[in-house]
Order: sequence, then C-alpha cells, then structure tokens
Amino acid sequence: MAETFLSPVIDKLLDLLAEHVNLLRGVHGEVTSLKDELEIIQPFLKDAEAKQAKGEVSDATKVWLKQLREVAEWTEDVIDENLYHLAQRHRERGFVNSLRRAGDCVRSLKRHHHLASEIRGINKSLYKVKERGLSFGLRPLEQGSSSGTVTKVDASGVDPRLGSLFIEEDELVGIDSTSKEVIRNLVEGPSTRSVISLVGEGGIGKTTLARKVFKDEVVRQEFECFAWITVSQSYSMEKVLKSMIKQICREKEEPDRTIEELIECLRHYLETKRYVVAFDDVWEIDFWEVIKHSLPSKNNRARIIITTRNTAIANHVKDTPSDHVQELKAWSLELAWELFCKKAFCLEFQGRRPQELDELSRKIVSKCQGLPLAITAVAGLLSKKEKTELEWQRVLDNLNYEFVRNPHLSSVSKILSFSYHDLPYHLRNCVLYFGIFPEDYSILDERLCRLWISEDFIVKSRTYKTLEQVAEEYLSELIHRNLVSFEIEHGVVRRCRVHDLIRDLILTKVDEFCYCQIVDENKLRFEGKSCRLSIYRSTKGVLNLIGDNSKIRSIFLFNIDKLTESFLSSLFEKFKLLKVLDFQDAPLDKLPNEIGNLFNLKYLNLNRTKVKKVPKSIGKLLNLRTLDLVETLVQELPIEIKKLRNLRHLRAEPIVSKETDYSLDLDLGVKIHEGIGSLEELQILASVKAYPITVDLKKELERLRKLKILRIYQVTAEIGKAIGASIEKMNHLEELALRAINEDEILDLRCISSPPPLLRYLQLCCRLRQLPDWISKLQNLQGLKLWFSRLTNEPLKCFKDLPNLAHLNMNQTYDGEVLHFEEGGFKKLKELKLGKLEGLKVMKIDRGALPLLERLEFGPFPLMKEMSSDIQHLTNLKSLDIMDMPREFVVGLQPNYEEDGIISHYWKIQHVHSVIFRYKRNRGHIYENYKLGAPDLLKLLQEQAK
Repeated sequence: MAETFLSPVIDKLLDLLAEHVNLLRGVHGEVTSLKDELEIIQPFLKDAEAKQAKGEVSDATKVWLKQLREVAEWTEDVIDENLYHLAQRHRERGFVNSLRRAGDCVRSLKRHHHLASEIRGINKSLYKVKERGLSFGLRPLEQGSSSGTVTKVDASGVDPRLGSLFIEEDELVGIDSTSKEVIRNLVEGPSTRSVISLVGEGGIGKTTLARKVFKDEVVRQEFECFAWITVSQSYSMEKVLKSMIKQICREKEEPDRTIEELIECLRHYLETKRYVVAFDDVWEIDFWEVIKHSLPSKNNRARIIITTRNTAIANHVKDTPSDHVQELKAWSLELAWELFCKKAFCLEFQGRRPQELDELSRKIVSKCQGLPLAITAVAGLLSKKEKTELEWQRVLDNLNYEFVRNPHLSSVSKILSFSYHDLPYHLRNCVLYFGIFPEDYSILDERLCRLWISEDFIVKSRTYKTLEQVAEEYLSELIHRNLVSFEIEHGVVRRCRVHDLIRDLILTKVDEFCYCQIVDENKLRFEGKSCRLSIYRSTKGVLNLIGDNSKIRSIFLFNIDKLTESFLSSLFEKFKLLKVLDFQDAPLDKLPNEIGNLFNLKYLNLNRTKVKKVPKSIGKLLNLRTLDLVETLVQELPIEIKKLRNLRHLRAEPIVSKETDYSLDLDLGVKIHEGIGSLEELQILASVKAYPITVDLKKELERLRKLKILRIYQVTAEIGKAIGASIEKMNHLEELALRAINEDEILDLRCISSPPPLLRYLQLCCRLRQLPDWISKLQNLQGLKLWFSRLTNEPLKCFKDLPNLAHLNMNQTYDGEVLHFEEGGFKKLKELKLGKLEGLKVMKIDRGALPLLERLEFGPFPLMKEMSSDIQHLTNLKSLDIMDMPREFVVGLQPNYEEDGIISHYWKIQHVHSVIFRYKRNRGHIYENYKLGAPDLLKLLQEQAK
C-alpha cells in the first residue's frame, strides 16, 4: 500500500495493539476497527492527493483532506496522551504507591473509560469523513481514478517549461563551453551507442542546453536521423514510441501496433543509421529500461541525450565507459550578472544598467542564487517596470511572494513544484522539514537525520539496516533529485541546505498542510494548529499567540534574543507530549528540572548553549534517543544517564576555540560514571574524559557493541593500551578520535592489530613513536587528522594509497625537512591542511599527485624560504590559504614578468579562485575571483613583503 499521512498513525496503532495490551482492556476491538478503517481510507486519500498534485481538486475535496488530517492528528493525540499517563503510573514506587493503590485503580478505570470514549468518537468521525469523500467522487487509485502522476501543463493547458525549447541564439548566455563539450562528445565519440545525461535541479538550464546541442549545425551534418521527445512525469510509452517513429521513420501512424511491435520497428530502421535521440525531462528509471530496447547499440554512432533532475537516473543509464554524465551547477555571479543585465535592460539600455540601480540589481541577482530560470524570469519582469530605485526595491522586498503570485514569475514555482510532487510520500515529509529553518540555514546531515527519526518519518527497514542508515538513504535520494544541496566538511560530514526558491515552494506547502507554525517577531506565519513550532528571534508573547494548541510535539528556536527559565517551565507544563526540543545556539544557561516530565521526549539538542549542568531528572526520559551537549559548559554527566536504555546518540563535545585547539594542555571531555556500558543501543559516545580514572573504561566500552562514533580525551599511555583492545571489537565503528592528556604523552596504538573495517574518519591528537601499520589498511577512510605526532619518518607513504581519503589535516605531525607527495598518490584528496611543520624546508609535489585537490592550507613553516614550482601541478586547485610564512617566502611569491610577458612559474595556476594570507598580528587579506598576476595581487605581495 502506497504511503500517505495516515501511514504513521496506522503504524502507531499497530505498535499499540502489539505492545500495550493492558492499556487497551475493553477497547481492543475499537482500536482494531479504527486501524482497519484507516487502512481502507488510504487508497481514497491517495486518489485525492494525486488530484491535488495536478490541480484538479475542488474546494470541497480540500476541506475533506483537512478534516481527515484533523482526525489523524486527533488519533495521535489520544495515543500519546494515554501512553504518557501510563508512564506516569509506572513511575510511582514504594510506600506512597501502596497507600495510593486504591485511588490509582479508580483513576485507571476512568482512564480506560475515557480512552474508550475517545476511540469511539474517532471511529464515528472517521466514518463520516469517509462518506463525504465518496460523495465527492473519490475512489481508490487501484480502481483507475487517476494515474497518480503529475501533469506537466498549467490551467491554460500550456507546459510552463515550453519557453526553454524556443530561446533565441542571442539570449543564450554562459553555456557555450558546456555545449561545445557536449557536441564534441556527440561527434567524436565511439562508433557504438553512447548516452550523455544532463542532470541538475529544475530551472538550471538542462533543456536549453540540450536543445542548443540538438539543433547545432555540426551535429546536423554528422548524423542522419533525429528525434526530440519531451517525456515528463505523465508520459505514455506508446505515445513516446509513436512520436519517435514519426520523427525518425517518417511513417504514418498505425494505431493497432503493440509496444513490442513499435520497438521492433524502430530497432530495424535504426540498425544502419547514424542517429541522435533526445529524451527531455526523464523522471523514472523504468522509462530507460523499456526505451533502450528500441535503440540499437552496435551501429554507426548512435547518440542519446537525456535530461533529468535525478542523479540516480543519470548514473543508472551510464553503463559503458563511453557514456557521460554532465552535472549542471548553479551559475557563477559573473554569468548570472551577465544574463540578468542582458534581459533586464535589453529594451532601453541595450544591456547596460543605470548606475543608481547597480546595488539593487546585484541584490536581486544574489537572491536568484545562480538559477538561470529565476534570473531570466525576474529580469524579464523588471525589464517592463520603471527603472527607478523605488520600483526595484519594491520587487526585491516582495520577491518571495512574487514568485508564487505574480503571473510573470509563477512558472518558476510551477517548474520547481514538479520535483516535489514526484516525491514518494515518505520523502515529502522530509523535504518539508527544511521549511522549519530560517532562510539560508544549513544543517549537518547527522542532525537532520536524527530529527527525522525522532519525528517518526523513517520507515523501519525489513533488512538489517538501522534507522540512521535508512535516514541517510532518504537524504541521499533528496540530493540525487537535486532538491537538497550540500558541502562536505572534514571529508565525511555533509552540510545541507535548499535553494531559496525551493524553500519558498516548501513554505507554501507548510502553510497548506499546517506542517509547522512559524512565529517571527511576534507574528504567526499562518493561523491554525500544527504539531511543530518554530520560533525566530524572540519568545515574547509566543505562548499567547499559539493559544491552546495541545498538538505541539516539536519546538525549535532560532536567533533568539532572550530565553528565561519561566518561559521554559511554562513551555514544559503546557506541552507535556513533546518529542523534539531543539535549542541549538539559544541563550540558555540552565535546564529546568521540569525537563524530566517530558516522558515522550526523543530528541534534546543543547548544542552551543551555556548550560553548565544536566539535571538528574534527565533519568526519567526513558524514550530519549538523542542528547546533544556539544560546545556547552557541561563537565560531568549525571549518573542517572545510565537509565536511558533507548539512548542512541550522546554527544558532549567541549567548547574549543581555534587558538586553544592547537594545544593538548586542556582539560577536555566530560566525566562519566559507572554504568555507561548499560546503554547498549548507544551509537555515538563523544567526548568522554579518560583521566582521572573514574570507571573501568575498557569494561564499559566492551558492552557498547553498536558504537559508530567514539571520542575519548585525556588519554594516558596506560589507558590507551586498555581501550585499544575494546576498539578492535567495535565492528560498526565509523569515526574514532583519541586525544592525549598532554604533548609529551606517547600513545602506542600498534596494540590495535585489527582496526574497525568501516572506519571513515580518524583523529589522533597525540605523540607517536611511529605510525601504526593498520592506518594503511583503512579502505573506507575519508578523513584523517594527525596532530602533535612529532614523527621523524615522513608519514605520507603510509596513507598516500588510501583509496577514499578526501580530507587530510596534519599539524605538528612531522619534524623532517622534506615532505614529498609522490606521483599517483592521494587520488581522491580534495582538502589538505598542513600546520606547524617547524623543520620543513621543502615541499615536493610530483606531476600526477593530488589530482583532485581543491583546497590547500599551509603554514607556519619557519624554515621554508620559497614556494616550489611544483604547485603548478595542482590543476584542480581552487583555494590557497597561506598562514604566517616567513618574509622571504612572501617576497619570493612576487610575480616576475619576463620579456615576453609570461608570468613566472609560481603563478601559472590561473584556475585558483582565491588566495588568503593570514597573519596572527595583522589583518588578513582576501582576493577572490581574480587571475593570478593581476596588479592587485602584485600590490598585495609587495605590501606583505615590506
């Protein structure tokens, strides 16, 4: 059965029937009946949602959907409330409990009677809602009422993407180099069939690029047969094949032919032809699995062009070395600016802009975030408006609203909305979650996944995958569909965000579905009740604004100016059924004891707050899965933590500034008590203090067999040997960090003979006599941090062949004079940081080493007097960060112009986007988007050399 918003409610009822039989005495039959009724309504709901996606629903059906949501929320409220009261009774113990036993029995009977009454009321309401749905003409999808796909036309019957097919040549900006590359792949490729997939988010210009290539004269001369097929989400395979036959074979349509016969007709005709077929806007892998049979692969150069928003489809289609995936990224500011000016000022100014509109124009371009579709639409709108600051400021102030409401811009939202409506239901909830966060907000992937799990968005896998692994798959699918973008940090962590225009689309759905109440400076985004509350800037008057909303289960705070203990106490008293509390970055210095009353709480985030102590009442939160104390002032965890048997993620990283991070003479980590090993569901334990010894750490760790992330600070040589044996047994471990108690303490990690096979990130901040041999065996390692090692033998040979290493950070790691990056080494390394190599004089980089390196940061190296010419071998380098290097080194960087005007060998890396010079006692200088050797760089170097 396909999922809808009823699916989580049905799952909750199934859990209730299976695990809480005592609670259901006398009402078991009614609960079973409710569950059955909800399952029957699911296909009706699916039909209504499919029609809603296509804009075919009446106002009456919208009301029906709203009423059904209210019944679902009512059901969840009743279940949560009764589980809460059941937990409250179980907490009572001892003498007080014996005195109150008779009264408790009476209360229990009242509770069962109340539950029975509520369930019967829900059943009656649900029956009425179902009958109304039938009267509106809804029927199950299985009976053929709807295709379940999204139509590509708007109310006028015109595809909003039609304009991409008919762009004039002089309107094309910024795609020449890409189109030439695609044309070269078409014309110069192999004699067999090859596929070129153009992939990227909606509005990025895939269709425009494909159309330009498809119509190119060089391509037209090289090939004999051509077909352009717009596939879209609501394609018919029969119609696609007939359209191909009409364009390629020039045959008249024969209506009686089967799909198999149509495929055979195309195969026979194309076997000896040189052909190009473009499939625009492909949404399903199944489409390719059928259509490929009509395209013979062994002939005189066959070429297929596919455009898609889904990276997974592009990768699936790529099954031979000659196939190529071209990812289209957001445009640079320069190209975006060129396109905007050409469109916005084309009528009166021939593409030139009035000076007084320069700043406003740049702000508007920045708002479009490199999306050509948005740039073109906004510029086209502005081209018809008065060229005054007042008029343009008005457009900028209301741009988000304009994208939804203005007919000149609404096509942008419609095109982007196709990606949302193509999502399966379980991913819609996940992408809507980005509407909770403020504009331009980025979030770590692990935090996002834990939130989804706490909200019960993640469907249990039938395999042995954990909820965390399934959540990561959900996120990866949203990334593949180009709805979510990300940046990699430390070679392992993804920081995720959505494009502003995608966020605007999300916010319209957030309002429509009452997904989240957003309170911004004492203003509600929409009137209505929601189970989530997101508070921006101020908590003043929030409780009065939201009124008596018992539905709230999740609360988020962003950029809050002030947070009082009384507000928190009122919050906990008013919303006792909370599941999620995210206080990250909030001005919070104390957590009230009332936190222990939130029995349903699954997620508590105090990251970057000033909380000093975790109250003992935390031990009452038996459903807590995530406790985040990163960068707080907490020094010790209460012993009551050991009661939290469902806890999976325990993070208590200390506050460490960049300055203090360069020293081991710090008292870091949190103190733990005996019994931490009883938390057998724990996947993350970071960071615990190993010294002074308060527990048998080896014994406790050996019980934590599910650990994925482990960070231990204040490690002594003796403790290091003890925990080494425990680490060997952690087969699920993916991240490991060990930090010695001081810079003189030598840790011998050779005692680990068999390292965890899944290790992705390793951090060793300690003195080492030599590198452990097992590091070179870590085939999955993506990030490596080695600090304070003081090695005498060059370390690079140990890990230059690691196949997945993307991030390498070495500080005070090596005391030698020469560091040599050998040819063929570090094939996937993208980021390299080298700091405080005090004996280093020469850094050699062979041609062919570090082929993917994008960012290089180094210094101080007090003995290095010049930059080697080897740096020109880093052909993929984009950012160069030079820190506290000697005066002679900076003088040596000055470009030397020879007689023929060629820049000296130091500065032949024309592709570097930015060079940063940092000095601790001087202000930093940053020049971005320039060509090396330009006068401004020369001036900078001369200035630094003084």
